[in-house]
Amino acid sequence: MSREELGNAITVRAKPIALMVVKANGHRDDEGESKLEPHVGLEFDSAEDAQEFYNLYATQVGFRIRIGQLYRSRVDGSVISRRFVCSKEGFQTNSRTGCPAFIRVQKADSGKWVLANINKEHNHELELPGEICPSRIQRKSLPNPRTTAVISTRTGIRSHEEEGPSGVVDAKRLKHDEFRGEPAGEPYKGLEFTSANEAYQFYCTFAASTGFRVRIGQLFRSKHDGSITSRRFVCSKEGHQHPSRVGCGAFMRIQRQETGRWVVDHLQKEHNHEFDTATDASQRTTSVTKGFREEVISGLENLDLVETNGGLSLVKRGRESNIGSDWYNVLLEYFQSRQAEDTGFFYAVEMDNGKAMSIFWADARSRFSCTQFGDAIVFDTGYRRGSYSVPFASFVGVNHHRQPVLLGCALIADESEESFTWVFQAWLRAMSGRCPVSIIADQDKAITYSIANIFPGTHHRFSSWQMLAKEQENLGALLSLNSEFKYEFEACISQSQTASEFDSAWNVLINNYNLKENTWLKEMYTMRKSWVPLYIKGTFFAGIPVDGSIKSYFGTVLTAHTPLNEFVIRYEKAVEQRREDERKEDFNSFNLQAVLHTKDPIEEQCRRLYTIIMFKVFQKELLECYSYAGIKINVEGAISRYIVQKCGNGDERNTVAFNASNLSISCSCKLFEFEGMLCRHALKVFQIMNIRELPSRYVLHRWTKNAKYGILRDIDSGGGSQDLKALMLWSLREEARNYIDAGAASLERYKLAFEIMQEGRRNLCWQN
Repeated sequence: MSREELGNAITVRAKPIALMVVKANGHRDDEGESKLEPHVGLEFDSAEDAQEFYNLYATQVGFRIRIGQLYRSRVDGSVISRRFVCSKEGFQTNSRTGCPAFIRVQKADSGKWVLANINKEHNHELELPGEICPSRIQRKSLPNPRTTAVISTRTGIRSHEEEGPSGVVDAKRLKHDEFRGEPAGEPYKGLEFTSANEAYQFYCTFAASTGFRVRIGQLFRSKHDGSITSRRFVCSKEGHQHPSRVGCGAFMRIQRQETGRWVVDHLQKEHNHEFDTATDASQRTTSVTKGFREEVISGLENLDLVETNGGLSLVKRGRESNIGSDWYNVLLEYFQSRQAEDTGFFYAVEMDNGKAMSIFWADARSRFSCTQFGDAIVFDTGYRRGSYSVPFASFVGVNHHRQPVLLGCALIADESEESFTWVFQAWLRAMSGRCPVSIIADQDKAITYSIANIFPGTHHRFSSWQMLAKEQENLGALLSLNSEFKYEFEACISQSQTASEFDSAWNVLINNYNLKENTWLKEMYTMRKSWVPLYIKGTFFAGIPVDGSIKSYFGTVLTAHTPLNEFVIRYEKAVEQRREDERKEDFNSFNLQAVLHTKDPIEEQCRRLYTIIMFKVFQKELLECYSYAGIKINVEGAISRYIVQKCGNGDERNTVAFNASNLSISCSCKLFEFEGMLCRHALKVFQIMNIRELPSRYVLHRWTKNAKYGILRDIDSGGGSQDLKALMLWSLREEARNYIDAGAASLERYKLAFEIMQEGRRNLCWQN
């Protein structure tokens, strides 16, 4: 339906379905002089119809509208919700007043769009209805679209034809008749195009004649001016984010040249799935162009034009929260009730222009755990991997039983640097300003910048699951089709022992397989300290494997579709279960003894100090050291160096340096630096030097039975007296709980426990 036809008659439906025809003069046929009026429950055939309806209503009332935010499904990426706002929404220009008026339409299962939210109140004077003409809105159903798509006439953005080789793929410019007929030919390396749009048209036409569909892939920008320098177009079955996708490796990549033209520099034609029947190209590209039109619109509609230095610049619109409004009320009520019970409970809410955004919370137990186990943390944003209904993230550490321990939780408002920065700052405040030694988090620019800003000196390591996904995305075809490349690539990453070895192997790999222009590999090389084992193993990560991570703290208790009314209950259930598991291991470590396998005094010493789990880790290294031989290679003053290698295996060799003056030792394998546990190579040298007891510096307090109890460590490093008192209260209460459980086991134990308690209380009173 054209705009003129829609202006004469807009059909809207309300539940239960009650049909009414609204004419261009704003009156309804069935009610005489009643004005056009939006209300919750109205249905539209499309989001564009809703936009046109709101536009006519705005003209009738006396204001103008803008396109607001859109929301996509986390399952298939389709648009499921849209907001249309008053033109004076926000504060990005002087003419805006932060007007709250808007409507939001939601896509229903039936395919209709339902008006779900509305605010009719404006905070500015309205114009006379006759003074405003309805904005011309380009509709997808308009016949014969223009070849030059001016994104918005009211903003004054130039057409892409005027902008030159920007690299923006604008599906609005792709006329259906341009896709009809046979393709110009097959793509090949070196094929040139005048624009990214032309390349996209060509690949879509080729795909249509072959029997597959096209999706937009990654784009790469210049570090100097932010312009697009490279684009990938991929098969629609690329990746594994949806059941319909099979990880297809077919793609075409174009690179911008200095001349402004675009050249195909990488191409993969092989698919790993059956082709559809090749049909008319115009039919096959309909869904593709629709998706790209939405992508282009969503990219621009969140930007506003502001005047700067005499010109116009695009700036990001005010932030929106991906957290449903109902969550704030439920969680704040929960936090307040918890604070009444737990004096050490901490929570914070981010506010942006008067709107609630991100939320952070941590109870006293988590804050106390951070004093002992906050040296290596995982920032778990598992919600980003699936269609989670709420962006729930957690800070998780590793306790003295190698179990995950909760160090705080958050709901992330959006994926911006501002949100992540605020969450990290809130965590730091709750933990009395103690920065972690290391953090495992996603490879994301917003997260990376936030970590560098809030945790200076903390070693950021990329999540292993994301690294694997990135490898498959950028090198998947080469890794699957070339076993030799796969072997060399993995050997370069995992077997390099020194920086020079890695650089040498990397350069050989890049040159042999013609990967010098691979933008992703260039980027990953600059960030090698965040993912290559060679650069990671010298930092303490509590033994979390380089190619893995710790178990999810919440497991399957909190899932992608946990409803709001069950969230708090499930959350507390998961926390209590994890803490009960920790109590069981504490009991075992204090009441059970592991079996000794040698007569070495060091083994007995470590059994007495370590938890059972950590003693078994140490015991394995101790037993392994008996199958190694150590050879002294040089002596420099008090420092002796040894080559330690496995008997019968000359390939596995490590260098150990031992200082006889202070009994310090270090090994090239870096196990102690990475895990806090002495390696078999260092233990072999201790045996050679007849060291019968480990120096205390090599038995980390965090791995011992008493890691949670006793005095608070580093209490002078930061934090107010109120924080310290809350942590001491929790520590004493936890210890008292165990004491009461033991004392109530029998009448005799009760009498003994009571006497000890009275004596202890008298001693405390006498001291003050």
